[in-house]
Parts: sequence; C-alpha cells; structure tokens
Amino acid sequence: MDSTDNHILKVENVTVGYSKIDILHDVDLLLRKGEIVSIIGPNGAGKSTLLKTIIGLLNPRKGSVYLQNRDITGEKPERLVRQGISYVPQVFNIFPSLTIQENLEMGAFTRTDDFSGRMKEIYELFPVLGERRNQRVGNLSGGQRQMVAMGRALMLDPHVLLLDEPSAGLAPKFVSMIFERIIDINKTGVSLILVEQNAREALNMAHRGYVLATGRNVLDGEAKALLANEEVGRLYLGG
Repeated sequence: MDSTDNHILKVENVTVGYSKIDILHDVDLLLRKGEIVSIIGPNGAGKSTLLKTIIGLLNPRKGSVYLQNRDITGEKPERLVRQGISYVPQVFNIFPSLTIQENLEMGAFTRTDDFSGRMKEIYELFPVLGERRNQRVGNLSGGQRQMVAMGRALMLDPHVLLLDEPSAGLAPKFVSMIFERIIDINKTGVSLILVEQNAREALNMAHRGYVLATGRNVLDGEAKALLANEEVGRLYLGG
C-alpha cells in the first residue's frame, strides 16, 4: 500500500479467525479521510470478520491495523471507541427496553462534557427520532431501530464509522432512507467502512470498494470502476 496516501485507517496483511480456523488471509484495506469504502463479496467471505478485527473484537494472528498511522492492533474496543472509531454491528445494536433518548445517552457513555449539542445534531440528521425521542426503541420499526443504532454510534463524534449490513431485513423505503443518511453522515466529515448485502447500492454510494472472497482480497479500486467491471457484475452484482 502507498504510505503517502492521506489515510485515516489501514489494515495490512491481516490473518484472523475463530479458534484455530482462519477466516481472513493476508487482507489489506485502506480508508482515506472523508471516504466511504464499501466491502462486498459472497456470504462467508469474511466481511463482518474484518470489521470485528478493526474494532478490536478479534485479535489478528498476523498483520496490523493502524489508525492515523498508530498501530492499534489488538486494542480493546472501549479504547478504540475513545480514539474515534464507532461500530454498528448487524444485530444487538440497540437497547430495546430504553427510549430513543436513553439509547443516545448510552452512546455518549465515555463523554464527560455537555453532549446536548451533539444530540441535537443527531435529531437533525434523523428527524423521526427527535419526534419520538421518548418512545421505547423496542416498539419502533426495523428502519427506525437502525437509525437509533447509527445515531448512538455517532454520539461520540467519531472519525471512523464501521457499518455492518445496515439495510439487512429492512423494507425498501427504509433501505433508501438509510443509504441517504449514510451519505449525509459522510458529508459531515466522517469516514465510513460499509459492509452491505446490496452490493450495487453499496458501490453506488462509495468512493472506493473492496471485493472479498474466501477471506482474501480479490479486487479493489474506485467504486465506479468496480461497478463497470463485467466479472464483478456477473459474480457479485447479480448481472
């Protein structure tokens, strides 16, 4: 990888897995400041494993993860959150028994300053959450729950946001809404890594993309070039 790139996060030659089985093999990834990078590939390719490795839930057997040129390999998630990385997993990403307001407050658990201004910004980004701030999250639709999860992750004002399958299981109208909000988040200066089952839409909104298959880098490049690539289209985009 080009060390002169204006990158905020770098994954270099990472091999990682569960127990004695490796899921990722010598995987590389680069996220530049202000970018959306989409990771696509078939089920079981290791896409979610890569996000878990970046956020410290898995410790690589080989390779390194860097945040702003500092080696963060193997650091605990709570330390990485304080350093500006937020993560929205595909499941178990909200507190259903708490209200929207309480979920956002939980997202600010490490802040000791006044975060009311940040909460106001989240409500401006997701107006429906502001309208229902006192409603229990367990009573919301799937799309609204995903907005809560994203809003909670943004409460710490991260530099990097990791999103794992944000549109999974959502009705089409909410899928479009979630994708629009991802673009809005990026416009505020947050760099994003997106794992998404809807590969075509993921590349449409991204600056660059990576294709993973059987835990290895298969292809990477500008998102537009990947969309135009016939092999990528045939194997991963349904056409």
